[in-house]
Amino acid sequence: MIRMVTKAMFFDRKKVLGAVDRTTRKVLSRFGAFVRTTARHSIRKRKGVSEPGSPPSGHVGLLKKLILFGYDANRRSVVIGPMPLRSGPGEAPSLLEYGGRARRKDRRGRNVTATYRPRPFMGPAFENEKPKLPAMWADSVR
Repeated sequence: MIRMVTKAMFFDRKKVLGAVDRTTRKVLSRFGAFVRTTARHSIRKRKGVSEPGSPPSGHVGLLKKLILFGYDANRRSVVIGPMPLRSGPGEAPSLLEYGGRARRKDRRGRNVTATYRPRPFMGPAFENEKPKLPAMWADSVR
């Protein structure tokens, strides 16, 4: 006579969801680290100004240091990008990525509108790493 235990046929929902959550955090954090590294490597340190459409030049090295990533557990997503500067223009990384206009004071104290042409560095880094994401998910839930 064959005897079957029905409990062995069902899975533990809490355990499976926990494994999926851990894997999601691990995979997305890893992806964020790869995008951050690619973006940092695209910013070259040089004295001159970069061409519009190519990544910006890092004259001091501050922009490279400000590119971070973080996993948001509530949304189950990863946020990758430069932090705004506290002292000085906080919109500088956004102006570099997308371009635009900003009002500044010149040396004489007059208001001047400066126009920035886009020098994207985060978008290309994301697009470069995006094809690798499905392979990171393959056989990752255990």
